[in-house]
Amino acid sequence: MSEVRATARDQVSVTRFIERFAGHLADAGMQRMAARVFITLLSEDTGRLTAAELADALQVSPAAISGAVRYLTQVNMVVREREPGSRRDYYTLNSEDLWYDMITQREQLVQRWDSVLREGVAALGETTPAGLRIRETAAFMDFLHEEMPVFMKKWHERRARLLQEWDMSD
Repeated sequence: MSEVRATARDQVSVTRFIERFAGHLADAGMQRMAARVFITLLSEDTGRLTAAELADALQVSPAAISGAVRYLTQVNMVVREREPGSRRDYYTLNSEDLWYDMITQREQLVQRWDSVLREGVAALGETTPAGLRIRETAAFMDFLHEEMPVFMKKWHERRARLLQEWDMSD
């Protein structure tokens, strides 16, 4: 892709966006501070900040950043890097195709649930109300597993087209 140019931004609008998107991620179950750190990195042109820069941007303590980046590294959303000869850690987004990687990791988790769900059906009885709910859950997970490769292939095709379009528009 061609070089992307930095632009002046209204910092109040950027902060409002970060807080709103982070709030939605928190509503979906992500730790609130981790969501704020993640969206801050996502919103940074370089996708890379130090803990001190994150603390300053979010107006929080370094300890709050530490806990958030620990969580984000554990779930493979962020990686910690250090430049040779530097004592500073930089936190960066884990991937250029971040959302694809996150969904793929979740899909692998869903696959692991399969045998446990089948145990649940056997334990609860296939025709009991609870057993039927667990069977439906297992069927849904099977459906996701079967359809995910097709869905992800379509995303890669669309992403390639979008990146090409965006590159041509410069």
